[in-house]
Amino acid sequence: MKIARVETFLVPPRWLFCRIETDDGVVGWGEPVVEGRAEVVRSAVEVLAEYLIGQDPLRIQDHWQVLSKGGFYRGGPVLSSAVAGLDQALWDIAGRALGVPVHTLLGGPVRDTVRVYAWVGGDEPERLTDEVTAQVEAGFTAVKMNAAGRTPPIGSPAETAAVVERVAAARAALGPHRDVAVDFHGRFSAANARRVLHEIAPLHPLFVEEPVLPEQAHLLPGLVAASSVPVATGERLYGRADFLPALTAGVAVAQPDLSHAGGISEVTRIASLAETFGAHLAPHCPLGPIALAASLQVAFATPNFLIQEQSRGIHYNKDADLLSYLVDTEPFRFVDGQAHRTALPGLGIAVDEDAVRAADRSGHAWRNPVWRHADGSFAEW
Repeated sequence: MKIARVETFLVPPRWLFCRIETDDGVVGWGEPVVEGRAEVVRSAVEVLAEYLIGQDPLRIQDHWQVLSKGGFYRGGPVLSSAVAGLDQALWDIAGRALGVPVHTLLGGPVRDTVRVYAWVGGDEPERLTDEVTAQVEAGFTAVKMNAAGRTPPIGSPAETAAVVERVAAARAALGPHRDVAVDFHGRFSAANARRVLHEIAPLHPLFVEEPVLPEQAHLLPGLVAASSVPVATGERLYGRADFLPALTAGVAVAQPDLSHAGGISEVTRIASLAETFGAHLAPHCPLGPIALAASLQVAFATPNFLIQEQSRGIHYNKDADLLSYLVDTEPFRFVDGQAHRTALPGLGIAVDEDAVRAADRSGHAWRNPVWRHADGSFAEW
């Protein structure tokens, strides 16, 4: 069996899919994308595909080494995301060729269900209550929300109180037996994060995500020590070496993205590294169905897994949603906030190839917004 063809598809709302086909007709799918830079990653996939054509698709770990390290310049979001999608597709091929799910190839399942959370806005307390209530009624036991929008270096008492009010509204709607995760999105300075962490601690967040920018990992030890709130980070970290400083700092939750951090191969290694620090895995995944399918396969086989993000109904999904490109949506039917393990081969989903090819004909050019503070200076989005 040899790799015969690698294709990419730019599909709304902001995703990039890749398709690898072997000479005997086995097809695997992956999702290599950097949100807002999908076209750049597409070019990277095309360059890397030059190596893969004619290769044995089952030599996944060897291909990962060559794709990640075969060039003198390594790492970064574009290369790591291109490798991630190709890696997902190769694992999908392996599972389909052998007739087993990927989690079997990773050593077998350690759980039968995976807890997932839903995203809610967090912009206005009144609307937030309705959004959280809707997710509770849909069976979810956890939600994630933004802490704030544009955030100054040091918040005023009113701005700090507004964050607390929003988290309190979510907690009131959830009650004491469900969880809320709070995303700081790298918008806070360390000083501001420290202050807000103290204020929201009594509301018992499941974790606070990205309290500071990923390049400020040297500031994480102080934040971890200053609060009882579990700290999570990792959506903008791309490999084990990137995660090591955060884990050494004492973060409680590692959040690699299966479409950014080198795919299934590298995320399983990140999970093992996190386990040695007593940290848990909560894969970042505000993306499409292939990224989520890959995340779930890892979750089923990872002992120190905590909870899984998924994008159903997220505000980015304007022209398509999580289920838009699937032949059968049953694998993503969440019951009581849980995804259930199946014996379906590969990544466990069937991609609607006709829908993907049709969507690629129009494509997309999604870009994240550029924010500015009131004085006109750049603000973190």
